[in-house]
Amino acid sequence: MPRKPQKVGLPTREQILDFISASAQPAGKREIARAFALSAQEKIGLKALLKDMADEGLIDSAPGRAFHKMGGVPKVTVLRVTAIDDGGNVWAAPEKWDSEAPLPRIRVREQKRGALGVGERILARTEETGSGITAHPMKVLKPTSEQVIGVLRGAGDRLWLQSTDKKERREYAVSDAGGAEAGELVSAELAGRPPRITARVVQRLGDPFAPRSFSLIAIAKHGIPDTFAPEALDEAERVARQPLGGDREDLTHLPIVAIDPADARDHDDAVWATPDDDPANEGGWRAIVAIADVSFYVRPGSAIDREARARGNSVYFPDRVVPMLPEILSADVCSLKEGEDRAALACHLQVTKAGALKSWRFTRATVRLAANIAYEDAQATIDAGEGDQIDALRPLWDCWRALAAARDKREPLDLDLPERRVVLDAGGRIMSVAARERLDAHRLIEDYMIAANVAAAKALEAKKAPVMYRVHEPPAREKLVALKDYLDTFGVPFAMGQVIKPATFNRILERIGDADYRPQVMEQVLRTQTQAYYAPLNHGHFGLSLGSYGHFTSPIRRYADLLVHRALVSAYGLGPGGLNGDENFEHLGEQISKLERRAMEAERDTIDRYVAAFLAEREGQVVEVRITGVTNFGFFATVDGIGGDGLMPVRDLGGEYFRFDEGARTLTGEQSGEVYALGQRLDLRLAEANPVSGALRFELPEGRFAPPSASRHRAGGGKERTPNKAGRVLKRRGRPANIRHDGKKR
Repeated sequence: MPRKPQKVGLPTREQILDFISASAQPAGKREIARAFALSAQEKIGLKALLKDMADEGLIDSAPGRAFHKMGGVPKVTVLRVTAIDDGGNVWAAPEKWDSEAPLPRIRVREQKRGALGVGERILARTEETGSGITAHPMKVLKPTSEQVIGVLRGAGDRLWLQSTDKKERREYAVSDAGGAEAGELVSAELAGRPPRITARVVQRLGDPFAPRSFSLIAIAKHGIPDTFAPEALDEAERVARQPLGGDREDLTHLPIVAIDPADARDHDDAVWATPDDDPANEGGWRAIVAIADVSFYVRPGSAIDREARARGNSVYFPDRVVPMLPEILSADVCSLKEGEDRAALACHLQVTKAGALKSWRFTRATVRLAANIAYEDAQATIDAGEGDQIDALRPLWDCWRALAAARDKREPLDLDLPERRVVLDAGGRIMSVAARERLDAHRLIEDYMIAANVAAAKALEAKKAPVMYRVHEPPAREKLVALKDYLDTFGVPFAMGQVIKPATFNRILERIGDADYRPQVMEQVLRTQTQAYYAPLNHGHFGLSLGSYGHFTSPIRRYADLLVHRALVSAYGLGPGGLNGDENFEHLGEQISKLERRAMEAERDTIDRYVAAFLAEREGQVVEVRITGVTNFGFFATVDGIGGDGLMPVRDLGGEYFRFDEGARTLTGEQSGEVYALGQRLDLRLAEANPVSGALRFELPEGRFAPPSASRHRAGGGKERTPNKAGRVLKRRGRPANIRHDGKKR
């Protein structure tokens, strides 16, 4: 008998998009109304909602009145002119862009040539064409200025602005330097029409090549707030002095330890475990995950809370951290430190011998850490079987082996992509760039944090309290199709009709083994995943194979975790600092998800600049690289063991034509037969490493140029034959979304 639809009221935009994506049949208004059991009155509201979604570019109707998801550009929208190229072509971008997809670059069809200038805003009608998205202006709106971060270059008695954006190759004449001189890093506004687009300096940022400047570029470029309002600082000083209170559970007698990176700037979490003496849990363990009790110090509606909400999270750079909370809280009073009494929210867990969570409870506690231990030191102690904290670490490892076994049985997505670590000396100069080592100590902390995050979500569900879930949805069908096409180029089968689970992708990687192209396949699998986000509606966590998951373990650096803490305080009646009832979790989830993406982009850009600076000393040298992307205008490569993306333009591959095979992702020389393919390792000369933009450029070593082509024409057969002058614009490849879920600081 068919299951009766559950009454849920008018769905949200996200729920409608989810339903359309998951529906096995065409989903029209009737199907949506039936799925959400809407009343006649609610169907009227649904019609209006669907129209709004279509106008916003979220959905479009297909024949038969079914709907499908669009790329996010509305049919009528406000665009901002971002560039005018040497050919006079006008390019624009949506003024508002909430999608996780890359910001589209839209060609504007001017009715009158030269009518638009950089920074101007237009109301336009957009349409999909074979070459991309085209906009037809309807109305010119009030103009705004385009903000650019760049370096001033002197030429005679004039100054020119060179953007720090690796995609931007043009320079702009400076109309007003604001006292800045050649060589300085500045923030400037662009204005005007070709050929007179000029830059006016609005802020001097200093020496772009000085140690610790690369993070300043990212802070300025992404608009990350890096100073606190005076009232927030004053409030932080005041609340930091308040007593912990006598109604806390006293855990100071337990040898609780924090295991973190050696260079950790804050310490949110600490752990403890011991064999369980409960006969009902024979062979199991009792464990405590103690988390900094930030909600005790940061109350809803306070000045500190407003600052934390505006930031959404701390931002971590190799040389500094831009904290979510004032330093007296983030690095001192809230941070769990050895030998110091600290306020904690304790998650008490019962873990069975099979690694399942048997029970959990939450208390406010006082802890006094036995030690702050670096990952490497904890691992060395366990490996040696002796050391200062061996008695505390040994039961932690025993309990973790059970948690790890349960995780393996669950078969979450197993992508172990290396993370680059930039090591600086005391003066901020780069000592090394290398992949971070992955130890069992890292996995141990991850699994304890995951267990606590699951317990927090389930505890709030049991209390029917609000939850800010960490949501990771299954991959969309279009991404799976792209993955199948990609795997076909390696002869790796991938059936589209199967039920997709994380284990599905694990089997692919097992089948590939240690093949040279394994890193590329792992990156492609990562790109296939949807981007994780925060929301009060639970759609599960696909990557971890978990039904309920909420971030609880890092409230010093993530606002989402602070919200979960407040919800637990309210639900369990743990005293002051709970929810005030005015929180809009749906709106907050959208906001902090966007701020998380901003932080990720800023951190990634900064690492790229540090890598380019590190490689700048090797300009002109031949380096070993791996091809990570192939296009019709060249291929992208990364330096083995270091990272950093660089372009090898097809125009520099020699005088012959190269045929681009989009399906196989290869470039093949027409005369020489030389093939450049994804995953291929080869030696290239590092022609340029630009620390300001983070861009690399490669050349072929001597003797590797292909022979010149005897003819210059375009071949048929549907395959594009690319001349050596194709692709003059360097276009940065999209990077994979960050779907780390362990709640652990970097």
